[in-house]
Amino acid sequence: MVYFSLNSNDIYNIIKRIRDIISQNKNYLTELDAAIGDADHGINMDRGFGLAVERLSQINNIDNTDIGTILMTVANALLETVGGAAGPLYGMFFMNMATVASGKREIDIDTLVKMFKEGLKGVQDVGGNTQPGEKTMVDTLYPFVHTLENSLERGDDIFNALDNAIKAAEKGMLSTIDMIAKKGRASYLGERSRGHQDPGATSSYLILKTFYDYIKDKLNRQS
Repeated sequence: MVYFSLNSNDIYNIIKRIRDIISQNKNYLTELDAAIGDADHGINMDRGFGLAVERLSQINNIDNTDIGTILMTVANALLETVGGAAGPLYGMFFMNMATVASGKREIDIDTLVKMFKEGLKGVQDVGGNTQPGEKTMVDTLYPFVHTLENSLERGDDIFNALDNAIKAAEKGMLSTIDMIAKKGRASYLGERSRGHQDPGATSSYLILKTFYDYIKDKLNRQS
C-alpha cells in the first residue's frame, strides 16, 4: 500500500484551501439556502472559515502545533460565527475530528478515517440522530465516510478508496434534490422543499472535495 500521512502543515493548508473554496462558492451556497432556508449559509460559512484561518495564521510555528489544536481552532471559529443550526453542526464535526487528532502532528489514513467517522457522529448527535435521507449534510458525509472505510477494509488502495468515497459523497449531495426535508428550517416547507439541493450537503461536499484534492495531489507528488 502507498504510504500516506498528513502533517500539521498539510492540515493548515487544507483549511486555507477550504476557506478559499467556500469563499468562491459563497453566493452559490447562499442561493441554495435562499430557496429553503435563511439565505445566509454561504455568507456565514465564509465568515467562519475566514476567522479560522485568521486565527491559525497567528500561530508562530504551525509545524510544532498538533493537528487537534488546529482543528479545534477551526471548530471554535465556526461555533462563534456560523449562525443557526449550522454553527453547532460544523463546529462539532471539526471538534470531534480534533479530539481524535489531539496530540498528533502527523496522521495516517486509518486515523483520518476515524476522524471523519467521529466528525459524522458528532453531526448526527447534534442533529438529533440525523440519518441519510433527511435532506441534510449527513446525506453527503455518511456515504463518504462509510464508502472510504469499506473500500479500505476490502483492500482497495488509497487512490481507489478516495475516488469511491468522493463519488459517493457527490451522489449523496445530488440525491438531496429529490428529498423532502425532515430536519431544520427546510422541514417547515414540507413538499415544497423537494426540487432544491440542500446547502449543507453542498458545503459539506466542498469541504470533503478539498480534503480529497489535497490528498490526491500529495499522493501524486510522492509517486
